[in-house]
Amino acid sequence: MANEIATTSVKYPFQNFYEVIEKNAKELKSKPIIFEDDIKITNKQLKDYVDSFAKYLELLGVEKDDKVAILMNNSKEFIIAFLAIGKLGAIPVPINTFLKRNEIEYILDNSDSKILITQGKFKDELKGILHSITKLKKIIWSEVDESILDAYNLSFKEGLTLKDFEHIKPKATLEDTAVIIYTSGTTGKPKGVMLSYKNIFSNIVNIAKLVPLSHKDRFIVYLPMFHTFTLTATVLLPLYIGAPIVVIKSIFPFSNILKQVLLKRVTIFMGVPEVYNALSKAKLPWYFMWFNKLRAFVSGGAPLPEATLKRMREKFPKVPLLEGYGLSEASPVVSFNRLEKQKPLSVGLPLPDYEVKIVNDELMEVPTGEVGEIIVKGDNVMKGYYKNPEATEQTVINGWLLTGDLGYIDEEGFLYIVDRKKDLIISKGINIYPREIEEELAKHPAIEAVAVVGKKDEIHGEIPVAFVQLREGEKAGEAELKSFLKDKLANYKIPKHFYFLEELPKNATGKVLKRVLREKLNKGEFD
Repeated sequence: MANEIATTSVKYPFQNFYEVIEKNAKELKSKPIIFEDDIKITNKQLKDYVDSFAKYLELLGVEKDDKVAILMNNSKEFIIAFLAIGKLGAIPVPINTFLKRNEIEYILDNSDSKILITQGKFKDELKGILHSITKLKKIIWSEVDESILDAYNLSFKEGLTLKDFEHIKPKATLEDTAVIIYTSGTTGKPKGVMLSYKNIFSNIVNIAKLVPLSHKDRFIVYLPMFHTFTLTATVLLPLYIGAPIVVIKSIFPFSNILKQVLLKRVTIFMGVPEVYNALSKAKLPWYFMWFNKLRAFVSGGAPLPEATLKRMREKFPKVPLLEGYGLSEASPVVSFNRLEKQKPLSVGLPLPDYEVKIVNDELMEVPTGEVGEIIVKGDNVMKGYYKNPEATEQTVINGWLLTGDLGYIDEEGFLYIVDRKKDLIISKGINIYPREIEEELAKHPAIEAVAVVGKKDEIHGEIPVAFVQLREGEKAGEAELKSFLKDKLANYKIPKHFYFLEELPKNATGKVLKRVLREKLNKGEFD
C-alpha cells in the first residue's frame, strides 16, 4: 500500500467558504439564498450579516485558528455564525444539540473553544458553564431574554448590526481546518474530526460533477446542521452553486416539512433511511403528489433497507432515490449512485477523484466480490483527530482512511455495504452480518425498526439477538418472527432471542445506537 499512486491533484475554485458567498453576492445579488419561515435572505444580505458578525467576533478577540463552538438548532443564525467564524480563519465546532451537560462540557473542553454561540432554549443546560470550562470566555445568545446579558453573556442580534468591516479579509486557505466535527462516540469518548477546506470542497466539487445542479434548485434542510452529512450536502453544497436553502428548525411535525417542500418549491430532498421509511408509509395528500417540484431524493447517514427503497420507488416513480455512503472522516461522501445508473442495495460508485478498495486484516486487497474492510483515499480524507495523534495513526495509513465498514465491490465497481466491522457477529467461527438479518426482518409488516447485535455466549462465542420496535397498533411475537425468517436465512443466522422495545435508541440522524443496546444486553439489563 505504501507504493500506491497518489490521487490526481484537483484545482479548486475557492480557498474558503467566504469566497463562495462573496461570489454569490456579486453574481446573484438580490436572489434569495436562505428561506426560514416567512423570512427571506438574499445573497447580498447573507454576506452583510456574515461580515458584521465576523467583525463582532474579531472585537471579542477571536483570531485565526481559535475554536468557536456552535450549539444551535437549525437556523439562519447557525449558517451566519459558521461562515463568520471561518472568515476570520477561526474554526467552528458544531455541537450535537441532543447531548447532555457533561457531554457538552467534554466537547467544549476538548476542543479548547474560546467562545460558545447558542440559543435561549439551552439556557438551563448551560447554567454556570463559563465557570466550569477554563478556556471558554464568552457566550453569545440568540433568542434569549435580554435580562441574562452582561459582560460575558452577549447578544447575537447585536453582532448583526456592525458596519465598517471592509478591512477584514478572509484568512483561511485550502489546507486550513474548516471545521471540527465530533463523532457520535460509538466507542469511548467522541473524537474531533478535523476537516480542511480542501476536504470539504473536494466532496462538493465531486458531487457537482455527478448531479446536474444549478442556482435554480432549492434544497430543504431539516436534518441537524451539526451533522457532517447535513452540513456538507444541504448547507455548503447549495451555497457553492448559489441554490437557496429552505431552513426547517425541527423535523417535527413532519407535515411541516412536506408543507414547506410544496410552498418553497423544493427540488432536492436529502434525508436518512428513517425519514424515507416514514415517507414511504405515509398517506400523502393528492395535491402534494401533483404539485411538488421534487426531482431527486438523496439518502445517506445509514444503509437504506431494501423494503424502504421499493416502497419509495412505487410511491415516487418519477423521482429517483439516490443512495450514497460516507462518514465524517471522509468529509463525508465516499460513493454515490448515479442518475443514469443505480443498483438496488448498492451505495454506488466512488466519487470521481477518490480511490476505494476492499482489504483484509493485513490491509491486502481482496478479490472482486469478496467482503473486507472499505478503505478510501483522496482529498476528502480528514486531516486527523484533534489532539489525538494515536487514533489518527490507527485510522489513516499511508493516506488511506480505514473506515471500519465492511463491504464488497462488484465487477462494475459498485460498492455494497455489508456491515460495521464492530457490529460483525462471530458465532462458532462463522461470520454473521447483522444487516442481512435486519433487511429480512424489515420486510415484516408489523416491524417499524430493528437492530441485530451479538450477545456473548459460552458455547458459540456470540449469538445473534434482535431488538424490535413494532409499528403502532401492530403485534408480533418471537415465534412468529423466527418462523418468518425460517425460509429466508440459514438457521445459525436467525436471532436466538427477540427483545421488544417501545423505541430503539437512536442518534440525531436516526441511526440505531447498537453500542447502547450491546452494553445493556451484556450487563443483563434485558434478562
